[in-house]
Amino acid sequence: MSRKYFGTDGVRGRVGDAPITPDFVMRLGYAAGKVLASDRSHLGAGENPVVLIGKDTRISGYMLEAALVAGLTAAGVNVRLVGPMPTPAIAYLTRALRLQAGVVISASHNPYQDNGIKFFSATGQKLADETELAIEAMLDQTMVTMESAHLGRVKRIDDAAARYIEFCKSGFPFDSDLRGLRIVVDCAHGATYHIAPPVLHELGAEVIAVANQPDGTNINRECGATHTATLSAAVKLHRADFGIALDGDGDRLMMADSQGVIYDGDQLIYIIAKYRQQVGKLKGGVVGTLMTNLGMEHALARLNIPFMRAKVGDRYVLEMLAEQGWQLGGEASGHILCLDKHTTGDGIIAALQVLRALREIGMSLAEYTADMVQYPQTLLNVRLPGKVDLTADAIQTAVATAEAVLGNTGRVVLRASGTEPLIRVMVESQSAAQAREQAAIIASAVRRVAGV
Repeated sequence: MSRKYFGTDGVRGRVGDAPITPDFVMRLGYAAGKVLASDRSHLGAGENPVVLIGKDTRISGYMLEAALVAGLTAAGVNVRLVGPMPTPAIAYLTRALRLQAGVVISASHNPYQDNGIKFFSATGQKLADETELAIEAMLDQTMVTMESAHLGRVKRIDDAAARYIEFCKSGFPFDSDLRGLRIVVDCAHGATYHIAPPVLHELGAEVIAVANQPDGTNINRECGATHTATLSAAVKLHRADFGIALDGDGDRLMMADSQGVIYDGDQLIYIIAKYRQQVGKLKGGVVGTLMTNLGMEHALARLNIPFMRAKVGDRYVLEMLAEQGWQLGGEASGHILCLDKHTTGDGIIAALQVLRALREIGMSLAEYTADMVQYPQTLLNVRLPGKVDLTADAIQTAVATAEAVLGNTGRVVLRASGTEPLIRVMVESQSAAQAREQAAIIASAVRRVAGV
């Protein structure tokens, strides 16, 4: 069965448009409560299951939080609220507090007009496809409110931020620190604004926080991991040693060196993998995605580090890591999974892993990644009013022609976005001009078929 509402990262869309409306989110909360809390075998007599809710800093989070609370409590589920918290913090707290599920109200790197709902299981992992399908099936059922005596109750957890800050720090060696380093951290006016700066400060760094004044509408606006020019400029302005850029919900990471040069997820994963191999702590290999740069694949091969590609989306990277019994993987976009440290992608924890490696090796970002030469990539996002058939002859002919031109020196990836109404066209080649040319041809074919 195909999923009707869930994409690669929960349910997401423009606030006020289906499905991101208060009535739907209330029904989603009810359906999720029924499915995620269906196993009561470990609960005491008369005890309600408990679900944690966190959110990023979007103004719509207040409205959607209230709707979720209504749905969950109507299903007889107790709710714990933590307010603005990074997505990976909800995964951790759900597991640490032994709760039945966690919910995050966030649209990650999207603008403030969008929002979404994503879930974590009791183990702090994203839901399996079959669980999401079960929730969608429950959405078709009539919502029946529990008797008043069995309705859920709501409480707030006041020390959630402190708990998560300590968890992040625990992934850094106790016999090491960040003293002597000046670090700029761009919080994207998002959920890490009160988390990332204290983590780095408590590890000894001099911290300069930027984009850390959320107002409900400025999340991800010309800042964060999706707009790294802000980080680059701030690093140069403050003469910092490193820069760290997170996205609105804290699960993406980009970094900058002292010159303001930006390093993406592929390069940062390579640093972690290379360091772990050097110190004998790399378990297995690395999982990337269809979008992972060929340069990373070739650099890992030279180090005899196994590499595999999953579908785009950190949920699929996680699935492949579990299948292989490996620990490290992620995406060029900055989703980085270190499964020995956390159950999900975490921008803060990934940044600490990179800083640890460079600190112990005594090299800069540029020096440690010098042996990884990235191929030029052109990524075009074709925005469409509706779905388009990517198997159409005109599109497939354009793709086949590009692949023939590129031969063994490049790749073509054509896919629909799981979070936005876009077709993503990626062409990779040793020649930047060739990548641009072929990407433009394929994008033009997609637009013709879509009639736009």
